[in-house]
Amino acid sequence: MESAVRPGVVKTFLLERVCPIHLIRKEGTMHCAKIAAATLLAGLLACCGKPVPQEKAAYVGEWQAKNMYLNITADGQVNYKRKDGNTSTSINAPIKEFHGDDFDVGVGPMSTTFKVSKVPYQDGGQWKMVVDGVELARSPP
Repeated sequence: MESAVRPGVVKTFLLERVCPIHLIRKEGTMHCAKIAAATLLAGLLACCGKPVPQEKAAYVGEWQAKNMYLNITADGQVNYKRKDGNTSTSINAPIKEFHGDDFDVGVGPMSTTFKVSKVPYQDGGQWKMVVDGVELARSPP
């Protein structure tokens, strides 16, 4: 006995399982694809940081202290780790914007502000800056 499964039925069945907002009507497949594409595009745009402005280029680099690590890339990505006793915090997200010397890092409505009380400066040939009350030294490139 030969099984006759129409391709459209299988496609609809699979889409109903993959896409919870699938509409039963024929145009539902296209509607689901459009929503999925728009959601993916919005997610990709939200994850892309703005490049660090030229006037803040001194912020770019790998900064470290005993219990804190901060890496800021020219394309606006931030990798942050801080250990305080038994607590550790880490952030890996794009820079959203600068406010004076401070800068916001995050995606969408979730963000945190890094308070820069001393912008990058040279101290005896070593680049330093103070972020969130911690003096950081920049690693050589």
